[in-house]
Amino acid sequence: MRFQSARFQPDSRNGIMPPCLRLKAAMRLSYRSPATFALLLCSMFASMFAIAQQSAYKDAALPVEDRVMDLLHRMTLEEKAAQLGSTWQNPQIMSDPKQREKLAFIDENGKLLPEKAKELLKNGLGEYVRPSEKRGPAEMVEFANTIQKLVIESNRLGIPVLFHDECLHGHAAPQGTSFPVPIALASSWDPALIHRVFSAVAEEVRARGVQQCLMPVLDLARDPRWGRTEETYGEDPYLVSRMGVAAVTGLQGTASALDDRHVFATVKHFAVHGQPEAGINIGPANYSERVIRDNWLVPFEAAVKEGRPASLMPSYNEVDGVPSHANKWLIQKILRGEWDWNGFIVSDYFAIAEMNRVHHLVGSNAEAGKLALETGVDIELPQTDAYSTLVEMVHNGRIPEELVDRSAARVLRAKFLAGLFDHPYADPARAKQVTNSPEHQQLALETARRSIILLKNDKDLLPLDRTRLKKVAVIGPNAAEVHLGGYSDKPGRGVSVLEGVRAKLKNIATVEYSQGAAITEGPAVWEQDTVVPPDEKKDAVRIRQAVALARHSDLVVLVLGENEQTSREAWAPNHLGDRDDLNLIGRQQQLADEVIATGKPVVVVLLHGRPNSIAKLARSAPAILDGWYLGQEGGTAIADVLFGDVNPGGKLPITVPRSVGQLPDFYNHKPSAHARPYVFAESEPLFPFGFGLSYTTFRLGQPRLSASTISPSGHATVEVDVTNTGKRAGDEVVQMYIHDEISSVTRPVKELKNFERLSLKPGESRTVRFEITPEKLWFTNIDMKRVVEPGTFQIMVGTDSTKTQDVILTVQ
Repeated sequence: MRFQSARFQPDSRNGIMPPCLRLKAAMRLSYRSPATFALLLCSMFASMFAIAQQSAYKDAALPVEDRVMDLLHRMTLEEKAAQLGSTWQNPQIMSDPKQREKLAFIDENGKLLPEKAKELLKNGLGEYVRPSEKRGPAEMVEFANTIQKLVIESNRLGIPVLFHDECLHGHAAPQGTSFPVPIALASSWDPALIHRVFSAVAEEVRARGVQQCLMPVLDLARDPRWGRTEETYGEDPYLVSRMGVAAVTGLQGTASALDDRHVFATVKHFAVHGQPEAGINIGPANYSERVIRDNWLVPFEAAVKEGRPASLMPSYNEVDGVPSHANKWLIQKILRGEWDWNGFIVSDYFAIAEMNRVHHLVGSNAEAGKLALETGVDIELPQTDAYSTLVEMVHNGRIPEELVDRSAARVLRAKFLAGLFDHPYADPARAKQVTNSPEHQQLALETARRSIILLKNDKDLLPLDRTRLKKVAVIGPNAAEVHLGGYSDKPGRGVSVLEGVRAKLKNIATVEYSQGAAITEGPAVWEQDTVVPPDEKKDAVRIRQAVALARHSDLVVLVLGENEQTSREAWAPNHLGDRDDLNLIGRQQQLADEVIATGKPVVVVLLHGRPNSIAKLARSAPAILDGWYLGQEGGTAIADVLFGDVNPGGKLPITVPRSVGQLPDFYNHKPSAHARPYVFAESEPLFPFGFGLSYTTFRLGQPRLSASTISPSGHATVEVDVTNTGKRAGDEVVQMYIHDEISSVTRPVKELKNFERLSLKPGESRTVRFEITPEKLWFTNIDMKRVVEPGTFQIMVGTDSTKTQDVILTVQ
């Protein structure tokens, strides 16, 4: 125990004589009564120890674990249980008058009710949910500081609250920088860029008083009917792993404790959440343990072991009849046991109660809370509901207090690591300075540029020669609006494709706009429950107007896809986002057919959250760019690519099927999956995983191995020479795939195991080198053990999953 002189000052609050005065008194009495002196001296040291103990958890010099244990031992059961709860002061989720009366301490106008808050917060609080709502940077900081001060002063031990927010592709808060959605970020195939993006996100979030972000999503997107496809980094375990680790380390940094520029990451949704039955959100995912370990768990294991995220969120769905919030095999055996992870687990919103309401695993929310706590879920989000009876259950002997202690300790540890006990408040001036700064705007633009994929470019229509254009038509339902995707707010700025093209052709050509057809009627509001399909009569008029404009233009930029209402998280029966087909919604295909029939050059730009089945469009349109949702600077980035100021270098992180009937259609399938073709249809995808064109050309030489034979624990390298054979500088993504030719259980036809994006000038060559380690060759064998089996492996190197050259590596 360390003692600091500042602690031993007179303190009228505790009624204890300071040790310095007690020592003087003892010295005065020592010559009169040695016995009295000894007694007083013992009392003095006891007092010193008591005071030191009273303040130990507040001592920033002590190890975090010591502070946690000291504080935990001082807490009542009620105070410990409070650390496992949360509150979301949102009128929409507190629509029940009884719930508002019981839980709300902020009124419907956003006004704080201090006396009500003090009563509700008297035992403390684990987390406060999304303080950013409807608050700009400075206002949010002032609000968070107010709540923090109230929490600290309302509970006996001064324990602060942890704030979390949504940060999927930027801080989902007013004025927060909006970067491209994750599926677009993955299209960059650039982990270093992703690290920079989430370092910027963390800086903004932390400056605004928040310490935890609910991201990254490490689900594999293996059914694009699923509306949350846009939230993922694609279909491949290795690519998602690299993007996930980059996101985690960008958010948190590399130290266990946070500095003032980083926040805790919360990896989610653990696990097997991206290929639900029928493509419907939270549907069951019934796959074998081997498939789960060799695919679905791979990104989580990489993130946990390399990034050491502070937090994790289980998924809503079930595996083999067990919802993830009750899955001890996932949480205790694998996560805590095999991976040795010691962070804290937060529930997905309302997911604990859903084990009662949706899964019918238990008969009450209280029983659901008991089950989740036993499994190891430390905090219930976004409200304390199922966990509200934990104290009563402990008193009744239904839950051992040690389980509450276990979770409370994890939560307290996170608060110490976040620095909340020592520096609980944020600075409004810094928040204003950092949020959507010019540097972050430039990074958002760079990221959007690097995420765009060129899917088709017949007769080198692109890049466009702006000097030869007099009148350009920008047509389509996604042309004139900024589409940011889900989990976004209003960044305060944004560039549509129409605005980007107009800026590029200012004083050069006339740019006119026509909607052409609708995706939905009315504004595309992600949070809005009701979705209105396009009106047929209105579309007929809109299409006629668009075709007339096209006929009188030199070129058409046709911007199609989906919007934030048709591809999103289906979080309730009245708020849907999954689809039963992948075709372009409404009459967009008709619009495209009629515009292309005018004979004018047409460039299609796709803005959407999932791959669409565009087989007909891919045959007829001369050029196609895919941008997913590109964030606030997306329109500028699209215009830069259209006119050749930027050479596109993005690659698909997910397979694009010809039709919904091909699903599932991920590239790393088993050999038998496509052993028989369809009747009257092709079985190959429309665009394969890893695909993307450029305005230049590249040549890859024959790959070379450093050793043709290695042991199961051995290492080798493969090298390939890459040359830019065109006339423009450009980027290529070199990809390495591996296939185990003969194995004791069936293995995928190929698996991505490394990649590198490189920029080359015309005529420039470079050698790319990839390491082949046991981790690149292992799989889960018949005995459920991770092994590298002797045999031959195809080492394939190429520019997408279908265009590769291979060499054979023998393991013996």
